[in-house]
Amino acid sequence: MGEGTHLFDLPFVDAHVHLWDLGGPIRYPWLTPPFAADGPNGSVERIAATYLIDDYLREAARWNVAGIVHVDAGAMPEDALAETQWLQGIAGRRGMPNAIVAFADLADPGLDALLAAHAAHRNVRGIRHIVNWHADPSRTYLPRDVTGDDAWQAGFARLGAHGLSFDLQAYPGQFAGLAKLIARHPETQVIVNHAGMGVDGEAEWRAGMAALAALPNVAVKISGLGFVFRGIDLAGFRARTLAAIELFGADRCMFASDYPTDRLFGPFDATMEALAGAVADFTEGERRALFARNANRIYRLDLDV
Repeated sequence: MGEGTHLFDLPFVDAHVHLWDLGGPIRYPWLTPPFAADGPNGSVERIAATYLIDDYLREAARWNVAGIVHVDAGAMPEDALAETQWLQGIAGRRGMPNAIVAFADLADPGLDALLAAHAAHRNVRGIRHIVNWHADPSRTYLPRDVTGDDAWQAGFARLGAHGLSFDLQAYPGQFAGLAKLIARHPETQVIVNHAGMGVDGEAEWRAGMAALAALPNVAVKISGLGFVFRGIDLAGFRARTLAAIELFGADRCMFASDYPTDRLFGPFDATMEALAGAVADFTEGERRALFARNANRIYRLDLDV
């Protein structure tokens, strides 16, 4: 760490944040009662309250937040464009979110029109379509793995034409097949969400992540580790953080809070301190890259960080 520099003073571009207004017109089925405890996150009742930019900034008050990347917050698919419009309005008033990663179902027959509509908004940078499939019903987000479908792969191929990146949220068992698709589209920047969500052990996680790390157009967000470890596990966070950086390099990794979702597993400060502690011995330049500069570059934010 450079002389006189405190870690909390380093600029932080939070690369994965969600906002939602549960009293507004955008519908969020997963945040609407009744709440079940048998899904991938367990019961989400504790976070099922309106969460706006000021709520985020209060939780992140100890961190020098220079920008945020908003990732689709699980709204009804029919509300995807309304979510983008709402977020762009907030950005116009508040300066954040600095980037918007919008929702689109890549197998949707009307995909091109939706991508064009999203991309017409100044802050939209990419698309996320959650495709986590797992044989365990308590872990899966989808009833089957759609990533091998011709329609889904054809949709992925359209992202580059609209200048959009792709936030990939899937499980490591899906990564080998996805790597083949991504390799055919070097024009599309891919950002792996939540450090690969390695819920089935180190060997499968490392094999899947290595397949993606071999592709220069793939980066990774180190976030969501509370989901994997079901709490703040300092040793687990450290090992997974360092392994991700080993695989991708410090120039293709970025830190993110995944708030407010990750409040299910730990407080904001404890979550971020665990990530910061894992790289306390890194150079200041590497830490600045992990905390802000990589997200600034990869999401094309043009911030002075």
